[in-house]
Amino acid sequence: MKKKEKIILLLLLLVLIIGVAFTLYVNDYYHAEADALKVLDEENIIVSKDSITLKGNSEVGIIFYPGAKVEAESYLPILSKLRDRGFNTVLVKMPFNMAIFNSNAADKIIKDNSDIKYWYIAGHSMGGAMASSYAAKNQEKVEGLILLGSYIYGDYPEERALTIYGSLNQSVEDKINYTKNIVEIEGGNHAQFGNYGFQKGDLEATISAEEQQDISVDAITTFINQNL
Repeated sequence: MKKKEKIILLLLLLVLIIGVAFTLYVNDYYHAEADALKVLDEENIIVSKDSITLKGNSEVGIIFYPGAKVEAESYLPILSKLRDRGFNTVLVKMPFNMAIFNSNAADKIIKDNSDIKYWYIAGHSMGGAMASSYAAKNQEKVEGLILLGSYIYGDYPEERALTIYGSLNQSVEDKINYTKNIVEIEGGNHAQFGNYGFQKGDLEATISAEEQQDISVDAITTFINQNL
C-alpha cells in the first residue's frame, strides 16, 4: 500500500472513530420523566418537529432553550406553570439535545409568531448560555433574558436579565459577577428546573422540584410584569 493510500485510510478511520464517539455521546442524555410528558395531553399545546408551544392569553412570549443533553420535554412542567400565568411559551427542541447547535432558533419562532408583542428568551444551564448569547446579539428582538441555573454570557445588560439558581449550585454562583435581578433558591439544585431526574455531579436538593419551579415561576412573573 502506498503512503498516500495509508494516509487516506487513516483519515477515514479517524473520521469513523470520531463519528461513533459523537453518536454515543449525544445519545446518552437525560430523558423527560412521566409527569413531564403528561403535560402534552393538556389543551392549547402545539407540537411540531422543532418546538412545543403552550398558548397563553397575553401578548408576552417566552422562548426556552433546554439544558445540554436533556430531552426538551423535561421542561414542560415549569413552562406549563408559566402558561397558566398567561405567558405564551415556546420550548425549542434542539439538534442532538444541544442548544449550541441551534443558538439562533429564536429567530424563526419570533418570525412565525407575529401576534406576540413582547418576547423574552430563557434557558437552563447550557441552554441559558446560548439564550444569553442570542440576547446579547439581538437586543432589539427581545425584552429580556431569563436564566435558570446559568449566568449572563456575552455583553447583555444585567438590568434586563433575571438569574435564578439553587443555593446548592455553587458552580453557577461562583460565575455571577453582577448584582441585579438575582434569585437564589434555598435548598434548590441545578437539575430541578426540569423534570429529568438526578443529574450527575449535582447535589441532592432539600426542596422538591415543584417547589423550586414554583419559586422560579413567581420570580419570572414578577420580573416580566415589572418590565412591561
